[in-house]
Amino acid sequence: MKRMRNRLQHAIVALIVGWLALFVLLPNLMIIVTSFLTRDDAHFVSLVFTLSNYSRLLDPLYADVLLHSLNMAFIATLCCLLLGYPFAWCLTRLPARIRPLMLFLLIVPFWTNSLIRIYGLKIFLSTRGWLNESLLWLGVIDKPFRIMFTPEAVILGLIYILLPFMVLPLYSSLEKLDKSCLEAARDLGASPLQRLVRIILPLTMPGIVAGCLLVFIPAMGLFYVADLMGGAKNLLIGNVIKSQFLNIRDWPFGAATSIVMTLLMGLMLLVYWRAARLLNRKMELQ
Repeated sequence: MKRMRNRLQHAIVALIVGWLALFVLLPNLMIIVTSFLTRDDAHFVSLVFTLSNYSRLLDPLYADVLLHSLNMAFIATLCCLLLGYPFAWCLTRLPARIRPLMLFLLIVPFWTNSLIRIYGLKIFLSTRGWLNESLLWLGVIDKPFRIMFTPEAVILGLIYILLPFMVLPLYSSLEKLDKSCLEAARDLGASPLQRLVRIILPLTMPGIVAGCLLVFIPAMGLFYVADLMGGAKNLLIGNVIKSQFLNIRDWPFGAATSIVMTLLMGLMLLVYWRAARLLNRKMELQ
């Protein structure tokens, strides 16, 4: 019986390792190798080693797209944090029997494809969309105002798609918050602002950092949001990768761009890991 259990465990481990090697390790190795090869019009890739794909990323055109992507992702992350933190705080203040329902309603949009939801947001914000028609009917505006195909529209689309990724880790951190610390601070005369800055924010910092990473990292790659909401003038780095693979057919440069973006995400995760370790060490010393 014990031997059969061990064989089953080994088989499960081998299956998992094989799946990861086939569908995770091998594709990433192919991308890494492709990034050092040369473009070929006939076969997409020529087996000629080069570093020009990475040096092209220093071109001001692509550098501007990268900086624009970082800027848009940063603004979207900040807006999600400012919206998500009070929302998560209110969730923790609700009666225990209502919280599961509210979390369920928060997750329900994930049952619908995000591309379909972006199309719905596009219809809502268009010049003849429901928002403009409602404001015109109420007399708030005299003529429809233009939201679509602007940087603000892209940011709205990113917030609409990624806000739940901010709320969930914040809710997890706020739910575990020791209420006795807040009661002690209140008894000692701390104002609400002091309690927020000196107790709530430091204790929920892991949730803040995790939520920011969960929003910031995918925000740079949601190319369909920029395509539908921002037009050609509001590209994200994901749009560059998509166009290199599907339109221009320059697979080596697209692979190099993907590798740089992956390394940037890995650096962010490393910063999060180091920050979490320092915070845990500080909490243990206190």
